[in-house]
Amino acid sequence: MKHPKKIKIGLSIGDLNGIGSEIVLKTFEDSRMLEFCTPVIFASTKIITFLKKKYKLSLHFQGVDSAENAIDGKINIVNVWKENVTIKFGEEDVKVGEYAFKSLEAATEALKKDTIDALVTAPINKHSIQSDKFNFPGHTDYLAQQLEGNSLMFMITDTLKVGLFTDHVALKDIAKTITPELIRQKIHTVQHSLKQDFRVQKPKIAVLGINPHSGDNGVIGNEDEVVLKPTLNQLREEGELVYGPFSADSFFGSKNYLNYDAVIASYHDQGLIPFKTLSFGKGVNYTAGLNKVRTSPDHGTAFEIAGKNEANISSFKEAVYKAIDIFNCRQEYKELTKNSLKKQGKKI
Repeated sequence: MKHPKKIKIGLSIGDLNGIGSEIVLKTFEDSRMLEFCTPVIFASTKIITFLKKKYKLSLHFQGVDSAENAIDGKINIVNVWKENVTIKFGEEDVKVGEYAFKSLEAATEALKKDTIDALVTAPINKHSIQSDKFNFPGHTDYLAQQLEGNSLMFMITDTLKVGLFTDHVALKDIAKTITPELIRQKIHTVQHSLKQDFRVQKPKIAVLGINPHSGDNGVIGNEDEVVLKPTLNQLREEGELVYGPFSADSFFGSKNYLNYDAVIASYHDQGLIPFKTLSFGKGVNYTAGLNKVRTSPDHGTAFEIAGKNEANISSFKEAVYKAIDIFNCRQEYKELTKNSLKKQGKKI
């Protein structure tokens, strides 16, 4: 009997002066991970050999010319570059940023061509990676341009899922960025993701207010009264299970989030501070709304501990697991919706 091929997980190496390479390699030092997926690391065998010695890791890998030729049961390295790279752990370096982008670019191309099934990205330094080819606030915005769909930063654990109306937007620009159209788009993206990616048939979504205390009926800003509340009321009239806006300061401490399948915050810190407080080390950053699956850990490059052999791999390992789970959920959802359409077709 022929066994189905394992899911191919593409891995971009991130900023080599940070902890990304350490958490990638330590995750797959555990050979049991190869039972769940086939890892394809976009970097170079030279750099992986150096890092293996640096961290005294017991792992075996092989170089391949493309992800298409990756072999199950092995750690595969696609040689994106051949030259040596000078690593100075903990330092911001534009040259190293170029290699972070080379890895990401190659991995994204493989994702678009379906030579990998899902992408897990190690952390980049958002400043040193900037160039003519990468002029984005982060991974999410770059992938939104490269892939199809409406991207949404979705921070996830098994019990808490937080989406954002705005992510890497300056605080002074938040209120004018949140429009009725944006609210509808983000809510629909979260709803669809919960259905196809997490098997939630009738998603219940909580929405946090824009201003403190959701504006206190217009006393603290009128954006909640003029923009957010009317849009949520319309969605409820249309039968959507959306609730709020809730005052953000007490929502998480009261554990009200446990009553909903997902929470949508108005801006980055409003959602990510409570998420990371409750879930740090277990959380995963998932880019929902796109036609491909991409996850990453819930932390950055951690320059302060880079090269010290101290990085915690738990969030990155969870990002790998979540990429596998979401990919499988999507395949299942495609089959279910395809069968549903066939049944409807027969009735007509």
